[in-house]
Amino acid sequence: MTMNDTPPGGTALTGPVLFIGLGRMGAPMVRQLTAAHPVLVHDADPEAVARVAQLPGAEAVADLRRPPQGLGAVILMLPNSAIVESVLLGAPSEGGSGLLGALRPGTRIIDMSSSEPESTQRLHALAKAAGIDYVDAPVSGGVARAETGELSIMVGAEDDAFAAVRPLLERMGSAIVHVGGPGSGHAAKAINNILSASNLVSAAEALLTAERFGIARATMLDVINHSTARSQASEVKFPRHIETGAYDSGFYFSLMLKDIGIASTLIERYGLSAPNLLEAKRSAEAAFELFGDESVSGGPLDHTELARYVEVKNSDPA
Repeated sequence: MTMNDTPPGGTALTGPVLFIGLGRMGAPMVRQLTAAHPVLVHDADPEAVARVAQLPGAEAVADLRRPPQGLGAVILMLPNSAIVESVLLGAPSEGGSGLLGALRPGTRIIDMSSSEPESTQRLHALAKAAGIDYVDAPVSGGVARAETGELSIMVGAEDDAFAAVRPLLERMGSAIVHVGGPGSGHAAKAINNILSASNLVSAAEALLTAERFGIARATMLDVINHSTARSQASEVKFPRHIETGAYDSGFYFSLMLKDIGIASTLIERYGLSAPNLLEAKRSAEAAFELFGDESVSGGPLDHTELARYVEVKNSDPA
């Protein structure tokens, strides 16, 4: 599908894509897009821009205060809502002049960051008033699936906006789920990630219990993965990233904590009793306090080191 094709049930998406945020996830996502579309790229890190701009079909944008004209879509892959708001609305110290005010009506904004649902809903209202579609489309699957274009993408959008951006999303993901209206994609991502953390902690505790009984960890993993307790944590994270001692899934602990915090806010807002999920939050906070933000390899702490925290917490006294 070219940028001028009309998706079923939607309107034509014309003009190049501006992709903002070229970190570990953003860069491979751009690579998937450039296979079919021209992509303009921007990041706060000039080295990241220079590196990604070398891809065929990619071109650097140095200054968002003077964005290219005629953009069809803007994709955001940024660390948090505060940065998303800063990019789109501008900093108060700079008079609040952000990218949103420079975009033409008919442009689509796709926020693929892990943002706060309430912030997303506010931005959607501001964009809609300016004649701009705002879609939240956070992802799951990590760097490995970003590199293959097989991400899971949870979309919060009005129906016509979803239909218009779906062809772009399908370049980056293999499972595109329209979960509801504006903000619901970001809510779904946070809820998924607090459950993922809970699964990780539970699997670590189960393996430790089996090991103390005398069952080899690899054997117990085999049992779990052929039984009813299997999960992505047991099938992927433990064999590839935890049992190897590498803790290198590519999803930073600080980002997991942010998502867990968003989900716990939703739990509290609705007055729900969810002790298992909230216990995962407490474990994650305790792990981050214990380890700091430095992994076993010396880089930023990977979220899989939550399993290492279970081991440390239950280690025999010296």
